[in-house]
Amino acid sequence: MPLTLTVADEVRTLVPGFTHLAIEARGLVNGPSDAAGSALLDDAARRLAERLDGRAPHDDPHVTAWREAYTAFGAKPSRTRNSAEALARRALADGGLPRVNLLVDAYNAVSVAHLVPVGGEDADRIRGRMRLVRATGGEPFLTVAGGEEVVEHPEPGEVVWCDDEGVTCRRWNWRQGVRTRLTETSENALFLLESLAPMPTEALEAAGAELAESLEKLSPGARVRVGRPV
Repeated sequence: MPLTLTVADEVRTLVPGFTHLAIEARGLVNGPSDAAGSALLDDAARRLAERLDGRAPHDDPHVTAWREAYTAFGAKPSRTRNSAEALARRALADGGLPRVNLLVDAYNAVSVAHLVPVGGEDADRIRGRMRLVRATGGEPFLTVAGGEEVVEHPEPGEVVWCDDEGVTCRRWNWRQGVRTRLTETSENALFLLESLAPMPTEALEAAGAELAESLEKLSPGARVRVGRPV
């Protein structure tokens, strides 16, 4: 059964231009980063540099829109950057993009190449409905601090993705929790691609199609379903 995702009216009212696209994949084969994944990331960094043509990531209109969205719910976008901007900055830096695992490398490459926030969740660890809401401040968020797992809580009014057990990603797409992250043993996954105006729907669909193609190449027997932008 497909996973259910909802976006609260209060989020759409806050940022009317928000659209998301979901990809559900079953029967994936994950594993350590390899040469093919590194090539994807290197190519994504090259495409990003060509797209920006010497500009900083925050000068891109789509990244600018995300900075405005973060400001709207009280975050400081220069300190807690959306995931696409954070990855883009790393891609352009001397150290380059991190290598995590096959699935994470695949979606990070799409995020960087298209300058669109992309997240991946282990579908087997999601509890109930996934929803994008403004937090009350009491929801649990499992993360790591000082090498140890700790429970934090979002700020009241913060935009978060959550399920029935707690927050899965804080500040919209800033930091993913450890409970649902993709590991080398993950077999079923949910990927979320998120856009704001002025990014056209067709551009979001192109990013989704590229990710779906990468997943099918990584796991030829996987069942990959791309949803419609919502």
